[in-house]
Amino acid sequence: MIEPPAASGAYQHLKIYFAGAIRGGRGDAARYLEMIRFLQAFGEVLTEHVGDPALTEAGDDGPDDRFIHERDMIWLRGSDIVVAEVTLPSLGVGYELGWACALGKPILALYRSRPNKHLSAMIAGSPGIITAQYTTAHQAGEILRGFIRTFLKQRELDLRPR
Repeated sequence: MIEPPAASGAYQHLKIYFAGAIRGGRGDAARYLEMIRFLQAFGEVLTEHVGDPALTEAGDDGPDDRFIHERDMIWLRGSDIVVAEVTLPSLGVGYELGWACALGKPILALYRSRPNKHLSAMIAGSPGIITAQYTTAHQAGEILRGFIRTFLKQRELDLRPR
């Protein structure tokens, strides 16, 4: 279980886009939910439905595909950071990560190593995506915490008068 940090006012305005497989398979839904709950201590997770155990591979979280695309693109554009769990291959998550790169969003892609399975070269080789391998939930939490701290420090530097 990932232990969330104590909530802090410093994080209340952080908007986080979390990406994980839906139509690509829901085998990691419980893991997504755990990560989302951890991230909520740092800000608003715009896509918390990704961790909903009731959401099936049908991906029926909107009236139609066009609505889902437009809604998710609004959330992606409005996010401060993007976190993706990419162990299960997903066309949708790949699409979201491509857009996040094009939008210049800070991106962290977490994955677990599996025998005879490799992370996509388009994710692993992208200069716009930080990739991190993890084994335990605790390790994933430490990686997430470090990514957010780095983002907040950079944002603080960017906001300083010159």
